[in-house]
Amino acid sequence: MIGSRRRSRSTTNVWPGYVDALSALLMLVIFMLLIYVVSQLFLAQTLSDRNSELARLNLRLSELSQLLGLEQNTTAALEQQMLIVQNSFSDSLAENEDLEQRLEASRDQLMRQTADAEARAENLAGMNQKLENKDELSNSQQTMIMRLSNQIASLQNQLRQITAALRLQKEMTVDKEDELENVSRRLNTLLAERINQLEQYQSEFFSRLRDLLAANKNIRIVGDRFLLPSELLFASGSALLGAEGKRELDKLAGVLLDVVETIPADLEWILRIDGHTDRIPINTPQFPSNWELSTARAVAVVRYLADQSVPQNRMVAAGFGEFFPVADGTTPAALQENRRIEIKLTDR
Repeated sequence: MIGSRRRSRSTTNVWPGYVDALSALLMLVIFMLLIYVVSQLFLAQTLSDRNSELARLNLRLSELSQLLGLEQNTTAALEQQMLIVQNSFSDSLAENEDLEQRLEASRDQLMRQTADAEARAENLAGMNQKLENKDELSNSQQTMIMRLSNQIASLQNQLRQITAALRLQKEMTVDKEDELENVSRRLNTLLAERINQLEQYQSEFFSRLRDLLAANKNIRIVGDRFLLPSELLFASGSALLGAEGKRELDKLAGVLLDVVETIPADLEWILRIDGHTDRIPINTPQFPSNWELSTARAVAVVRYLADQSVPQNRMVAAGFGEFFPVADGTTPAALQENRRIEIKLTDR
């Protein structure tokens, strides 16, 4: 009975240690979750601030572009007005010269008539009346010349004002161009940051997909592209996906959807699907050339990925026919390498 009590007491004393260990583990998990939540909130706030700054700069760039357009229109209008004033000034000078010539001719004619009158010395009353008329004509011409001179002076004053306004406008345009250049520089910096972000997601997508598809020796990697042989996806001369090809595309869709969840919504990216064929021509009712066959295969891959919930607006399909081979020659191995589907995550 004493032994039984000791065993019971020993068994009961073990639980506090377990409880302490579980409590410490729970506190550690809660602490890690708090750190994760705080980091996510900080990252979301940072991205939001950058997006707001980018939107504000884009709006400012648009406003400056509109202002620059208005300033250029105003400058053009002022230059046109100055041209009109210059033409009017030239016309006034020409008219002034014509009037001076006419006045000089009238004076010469008057002097000749006066000389003739003095030589003949007859009908002095009528001659005096004629002279008075000639004097009135000369006064009228002089008044017209004076008025034209005043107009010319006024036009010259307006021309000086327009020239000063044009000079001020050019200075303001230079300031606007400098400000626009600064905004463009800041915008290019933000765009470069966006490109770096996309490159990080490209690297993650490439690395995870490379590890996932490494078991299939038929799939090749060239640069930043994955090359899937057509035989893996389609039958000869067909654009219908086979079972094995669908399994490989399921892996691709799974990796892509995981990466997409971490990509910001305003980051422009696309999954590019390119179809390629070999040099052997095809001519069937369904596919009159290799262009149609390569395009149909690329579209088939896009449609299947769309059925796996990959966003349709983030994919593009293109067919290149036989015009971009990766292997030279017409050997069976070269032809097989050229029959392929290329997949690349890139920017739009």
